[in-house]
Amino acid sequence: MRLQKFLANHGVDSRRKCEEHIKDGRVKVNNEVITEMGFIVDPDQDEVTFDGKKIGTNEKKVYIMLNKPRGVITSVKDNFNRQTVLDLVHLEERVYPVGRLDYDTEGLLLLTNDGDFTYTMTHPKHHIGKTYVAKIKGRPTKAEIKAFEGGLIIEDYKTSKASFKVLREFPENTLVEIVIWEGRNRQVRKMCEKIGHPVLSLKRTSIGNLALGDLEIGAYRHLTKNEITSLGVLNHD
Repeated sequence: MRLQKFLANHGVDSRRKCEEHIKDGRVKVNNEVITEMGFIVDPDQDEVTFDGKKIGTNEKKVYIMLNKPRGVITSVKDNFNRQTVLDLVHLEERVYPVGRLDYDTEGLLLLTNDGDFTYTMTHPKHHIGKTYVAKIKGRPTKAEIKAFEGGLIIEDYKTSKASFKVLREFPENTLVEIVIWEGRNRQVRKMCEKIGHPVLSLKRTSIGNLALGDLEIGAYRHLTKNEITSLGVLNHD
């Protein structure tokens, strides 16, 4: 695995910032300063340190489900001193987000200190379904729903097939359930806007077999062993 990706997966910083940290000589592999971009590390063999602190070694693996509120940043830290998801989670172990939920979206977010888990959960080949409940402006037609489910051209890419189900109709908006199997930036919002029905509110309710359930907004809990293995991406003993 490339060194900057290893650092990002273990919550040190964004990948771009990790590249800067490497250039600045703040990262060592097996006690040797590495400034080379693209340096390959073996997570099972190599000892990696950032500012003298070991990264990803000898830590108890932690897997957290958080019900993220609106107005909270999915980040390790924020340059504008806004509240981040890490401000809501109080643990001895250092954890970091698995994927993202944007500032205005609430709901299920996973956090962990397991870089392999993060990598496999976010890799497109696993196609793990993410379910959202959205209130959208107006009432979508059958043709618009069919287009949504078949894939839309968004900016420079076409979205994969998705699921779109009307839950309840109101005079001026509609409550819908959306399932996507990829996770591009603000994808659900962009897809709804593309068919002419902008999102008014958005909540992620499940990832794979993991459901948010009655977990209160801003609260978190540890995943069970069965929940972790139910995701089908890792086999944890």
